[in-house]
Amino acid sequence: MAKQRSSFAKLQRDKAKKERAAHKRAARRRRKADDSEDMNNEAGDVIEMVSGDGEPSPHELLMLVEDLHKRRAAGLISEEDFEEAKVELFARLQG
Repeated sequence: MAKQRSSFAKLQRDKAKKERAAHKRAARRRRKADDSEDMNNEAGDVIEMVSGDGEPSPHELLMLVEDLHKRRAAGLISEEDFEEAKVELFARLQG
């Protein structure tokens, strides 16, 4: 007995499934590229926010430290940027 071939409808479903998977992969790649671009922008914003002239008020300092830690916990800035921003804050405290 010969093996029965797949129906046309099954072939269409399989083709549509592969196309959806390809679209999802492409969207995931775009989203990942956008996220990494946003992360780089966030890191620059943090450094600019932390570096400045003079000594911050205690309230400003707490807000900066809190925001810095939230961004790090959310994964918006890298460990290196976090450490750099922390050094900038401590330099302003001593300056």
